[in-house]
Amino acid sequence: MKEKIKAVLADISYRLRRNKTKIRVMTIDETLDELLNTEKSLVRFGDGEIVMIRGKSLYFQKYMPKLSQRLAEILEYREDGLMVAIPDIFNGLSQYRKSGRQFWKDHLLFFGRVYDRHCNLHKTYGNAYVSRPYFNFADQNRAAGWFSKIRKLWEGKDVIVVEGAGTHNGAGNDLLDGAARVRRILCPAQNAGEKLEEIRNACLEMPQDSLYLLSLGPAAKLLAEDLFHSGRRVIDIGNLDMEYEWFLRGAQEKVKLEKHSVFGKQANLEAGYGRYWQEVIKEIK
Repeated sequence: MKEKIKAVLADISYRLRRNKTKIRVMTIDETLDELLNTEKSLVRFGDGEIVMIRGKSLYFQKYMPKLSQRLAEILEYREDGLMVAIPDIFNGLSQYRKSGRQFWKDHLLFFGRVYDRHCNLHKTYGNAYVSRPYFNFADQNRAAGWFSKIRKLWEGKDVIVVEGAGTHNGAGNDLLDGAARVRRILCPAQNAGEKLEEIRNACLEMPQDSLYLLSLGPAAKLLAEDLFHSGRRVIDIGNLDMEYEWFLRGAQEKVKLEKHSVFGKQANLEAGYGRYWQEVIKEIK
């Protein structure tokens, strides 16, 4: 009964919000075209970052006041060269699966004030679904084209992947095959925010003209801003690899990926991820 009441309240709240919202979000294609035609960096906000701004911990990142404060500041979108992306959820939800529509209504019921307080109404935000272009969409036929566009972002480029241990971006698939070179900095799978300074310093030791791809939860947002200010180009890709794996498998249910439980040199070699392990240049634990 409580769930039914919540669903009704969320639906009413969403209808009222939709009629008055002034928050603007690009389409996925507009976001990708902007990234392909400029040298802008990208930082993405999902529901987790919004929850943390409200002072709550996540499964993979415990609440840190400084982290929360900086997330709120980045969400305010003050830099022209650092595109901030948020979910496209304010002017309709029909593009998403039924479960996704209800999820975002519930999310806005409890956390809508975070967007109201911090979103910059003078900016048009990028679309955070740029890293989630398959599973949650009711029509999944456009995913192939979106992934093709996404891969062009690093085609022929020297890439530094900064990711949590176990993430394995591009391992076992062709997501990063177009890059000229891939090197990896492995970071803690949980609470990476506590190691942010060490992670940042490791990145700053790498070439400034490389393209930095980040998969590091809420900590990636702060790292992206710091690296952007250092003159580096950064793309916060989040869970893109997991989404790509689901796309390749035609998954209609969320499937756990075996590679997410593979840690350390020996385990990776035994799992057939020798190429991946050769690309690791630094581990931060």
